[in-house]
Amino acid sequence: MSGIVLIAVFVLSSIIGYVLIKNVPSLLHTPLMSGMNALSGITVLGALAATGAAVATSNRVLGYIAILLAMINVAGGFGVTHRMLKMFKGGAK
Repeated sequence: MSGIVLIAVFVLSSIIGYVLIKNVPSLLHTPLMSGMNALSGITVLGALAATGAAVATSNRVLGYIAILLAMINVAGGFGVTHRMLKMFKGGAK
């Protein structure tokens, strides 16, 4: 029963997230993405804690994958933020 509830929460949160992002103007996507890096950092910490507490090898592998994907997200977000800030510095001469 709890598996069905977890799947329902995942599907519902995916739909709500899609609708929210769809309604954000395109000019705000990059600044919002740079702000979301903090939340991605929290995801990395959660994945580290879950992986550290994992006993089974399969859970550790899934934790490693979660850490890797979250770090790619953080690095990509900082890369986009750096490019955005570089764009604004160029016109301030």
